[in-house]
Amino acid sequence: MTDPQRALVVGVDYGTLSGRAVIVRVHDGAELAAGVHEYPHAVMDHVLTAGPASVTGVPVPLAPEWALQVPADYVDVLKIAVPAAIAQAVAEHGIDASDIIGIATDFTACTMVPTTTDGTPLCELDGFGDRPHAYVKLWKHHAAQGQADRINELAHSRGEKWISRYGGLISSEWEFAKGLQILEEDREVYDRIDHWVEAADWIVWQLGGAYVRNACTAGYKGIYQDGEYPSADFLGALNPDFASFVEDKVDHEIGQLGAVAGHLTAEAAAWTGLPEGIAVAVGNVDAHVTAPAANAVEPGQMTAIMGTSTCHVMNGEALHEVPGMCGVVDGGIVEGLWGYEAGQSGVGDIFGWFVNSSVPPAYVDAAAAAGKSVHQHLTDLASAQQIGEHGLVALDWHSGNRSVLVDHELSGIVVGQTLATKPEDTYRALLEATAFGTRTIVEAFNASGVPVTELVVAGGLLKNKLLMQIYADVTRLSLSTIASDQGPALGSAIHAAVAAGAYADVREAAKVMGKRTVAAYTPIEENAVRYDALFAEYTLLHDYFGRGANEVMHRLKGIRREVKTGTQA
Repeated sequence: MTDPQRALVVGVDYGTLSGRAVIVRVHDGAELAAGVHEYPHAVMDHVLTAGPASVTGVPVPLAPEWALQVPADYVDVLKIAVPAAIAQAVAEHGIDASDIIGIATDFTACTMVPTTTDGTPLCELDGFGDRPHAYVKLWKHHAAQGQADRINELAHSRGEKWISRYGGLISSEWEFAKGLQILEEDREVYDRIDHWVEAADWIVWQLGGAYVRNACTAGYKGIYQDGEYPSADFLGALNPDFASFVEDKVDHEIGQLGAVAGHLTAEAAAWTGLPEGIAVAVGNVDAHVTAPAANAVEPGQMTAIMGTSTCHVMNGEALHEVPGMCGVVDGGIVEGLWGYEAGQSGVGDIFGWFVNSSVPPAYVDAAAAAGKSVHQHLTDLASAQQIGEHGLVALDWHSGNRSVLVDHELSGIVVGQTLATKPEDTYRALLEATAFGTRTIVEAFNASGVPVTELVVAGGLLKNKLLMQIYADVTRLSLSTIASDQGPALGSAIHAAVAAGAYADVREAAKVMGKRTVAAYTPIEENAVRYDALFAEYTLLHDYFGRGANEVMHRLKGIRREVKTGTQA
């Protein structure tokens, strides 16, 4: 029996571009070591480079709005990042791997893996390696927008009660829209699917040898409410051949968060260097596990996990309908409370796009000469500006809008540019736009009876002090920051400790293992007043382009899609 003071757990966080493992001490949440592995295939969003294309060198073109990944890259994280973390913990802290009592994972969502009965991904089968629909559909695969639109229209016309649990709109990122897209675009792949599996559950299946659907993704991404999925009658009205989708490919045992999904198999023990038979926790979502890691699971605490995108999660004591929310699930974050989710499809991705596509060489050279990243150089220049000095306002929809409009056909815009506009002006306007997007979400929650009293930030972007102060000023909220560089991985480790029996539940474990710096940033009234004026302009643009007054963004996306499709044909 492991000494409680020596007991350790492993948390593995699967992000958009890499997976990271962290070794955590159970009795105090201390993070002892970490390992990272970048996915060799990254995100395939223009061409399919895996399968036969990796041999022939002739990639398969992908249509606009696609985003695919290779499931074998996820297994490599277990083979590389976990052993690396163990080795570091042994070298630096003298730990014994036999003291590790559990492992838990979290994943981006909704990220879907089409598999056979035994969990083999279809892209690994003979004859399917060059079929895009046989691969993992990453969370930011938005090519099923047409299917999502039909789901929403039908749900409202029929008065389906579950649609209100998702702010009135189902996203193209989620399970049913993506599944319907496969049916209607590649019937052979669809018919070969035995299980339509969240990647969060697929990786747990590889670790513990059992397929268990986690309650989080089932509720938020799988339209599972009050013990039911959408009916066969509803699905058949979308497409007669879709009527049995739930029964044939989705419905499965559901595990609660923090519960045991299985025990580490001999094969997975060999991959990872972990003791065979330790507890493998039910899977979870990167955003939702981060709230316990920040010890921010009480009502009123909204946790914003800010990276390539931002996911906003919080708990409430009662059920309310919030326009444009991504979902509300009983026990979706912790047992006994209603878990709410909203989000922004692009945040860090927008800043990265600007730096990679719109910064002149002189700025790149200046950053290098100063020993800074281009991001830091632009941030420093933007920090010297007065609020509103750049004369710009932007919409943060470069990856579409997740909340509150739930429309991935929308696109980004910057208003007010002149011949005097400089890169740092636009960069700051984009930083501010993402803050305005978060304020729009916060105001929707406040107006719907789910008050937000504290904004807790996790993720890589919290390192940008200018951005954090902008968020505090724009939202007029005290902004707390997670005291960990590996928030999701720490959150997974907390769930591993619960699954291993070290704590009674996630809330109890979070009080000991989770940590945050309270009110690390507070709003400056003078700044907040100036941002109120800019936010008013943002809101006018938000409603003009996003609520039907001008459909130009949709028309342009349609034209682009027609041209791209014609070129590929």
